[in-house]
Amino acid sequence: QVPLVESGGGLVQAGGSLRLSCAASGRTFSSYAMGWFRQAPGKERKFVAAITWSSGSTYYANSVKGRFTISRDKAKNTVYLQMNSLKPEDTAVYYCAAKQWGWARSADEYDYWGQGTQVFVSS
Repeated sequence: QVPLVESGGGLVQAGGSLRLSCAASGRTFSSYAMGWFRQAPGKERKFVAAITWSSGSTYYANSVKGRFTISRDKAKNTVYLQMNSLKPEDTAVYYCAAKQWGWARSADEYDYWGQGTQVFVSS
């Protein structure tokens, strides 16, 4: 098991910023990729961003590119999602996920998930 705990969600006005955190524990993550996904009510879970733990290479969904930044702090075993210029359509529950051996856009390929944190962007 890889316990993942998200935090940092909340209510923000359009144009504002939030930073989500995902604290991981239980093992070393050199072979892992960490991803952020989001799920709006009644919709499927969608890829937002991913980062490879060892190299720090990053990947983004087109809808957030240029506004969101994923990063990781190896010393703290924590992954961050800095979200700027937020829009009402960014409203969703945001989930942190982990998988071994490379990143992926499909949620089905991730093995471990956090409990999610709600982000609500008002217009």
